[in-house]
Amino acid sequence: MRDVAAAAASTDPRVLPRNDPRQYDDLAGEWWRPDGAFAMLHWLAEARAALVPPATRPGAVLVDLGCGAGLLAPHLTGKGYHHIGVDLTRSALVQAAEHGVRVVQGDATAVPLPSGCADVVSAGELLEHVPAWPRAVAEACRLLRPGGLLVLDTLNDTALARLVAVRIAERLPTVPRGIHDPRLFVDAQALVAECAQHGVDLRLRGIRPQVGGLLAWLLRRARATGAAPAGRPPRIVPTRSTAVLYQGRGVRKG
Repeated sequence: MRDVAAAAASTDPRVLPRNDPRQYDDLAGEWWRPDGAFAMLHWLAEARAALVPPATRPGAVLVDLGCGAGLLAPHLTGKGYHHIGVDLTRSALVQAAEHGVRVVQGDATAVPLPSGCADVVSAGELLEHVPAWPRAVAEACRLLRPGGLLVLDTLNDTALARLVAVRIAERLPTVPRGIHDPRLFVDAQALVAECAQHGVDLRLRGIRPQVGGLLAWLLRRARATGAAPAGRPPRIVPTRSTAVLYQGRGVRKG
């Protein structure tokens, strides 16, 4: 029976491998739904934007690698950056452009932008989706001008992260099945070392959704009937451990 089920899955166009980019086309209508499949990406975008200071010069550029539908854009309003978003998924880029992002379709491991063009590079929830994540890190650092800022968040390569982000999270109604491949999760110390090779002194801290806020949001979502759950979404807060989800912030030397 297992062989029959596997054969059926392999011929069903709706069943995709883990981390397959085509999932984002299938989920295109979810990006801007506050209670949808990408709800947590909204919370993380707000927390990541908090790491970005106001621009210090006219014409400052922020390159948003893996920008998706531009969820970072509302949180950059008034900070003075030209927001350039890079992503593979055309359906997401169309939505990003509608939110004021200058979009570039491209691979995070070979970004079609010149070296030193960015005052800030954001790589939010990207690296754990890239099979060759060190190449994406090298590109992020290449794009930074000397003194430029790298901000990122990703999932650690630990048993706890695999348990929380895959086995538990994918049983919740708010997380798409198969959106992560745990084999691609990013070891925190390896990431720090890789950034150092490219002149960026990356500092890490663990983050997580505030537990009370998350439980309240899930309860509101369960009770909602067609409308988005009322109330403030959960905040992303620091935590001592980087074992599951962590942020990084670093400045390029030179």
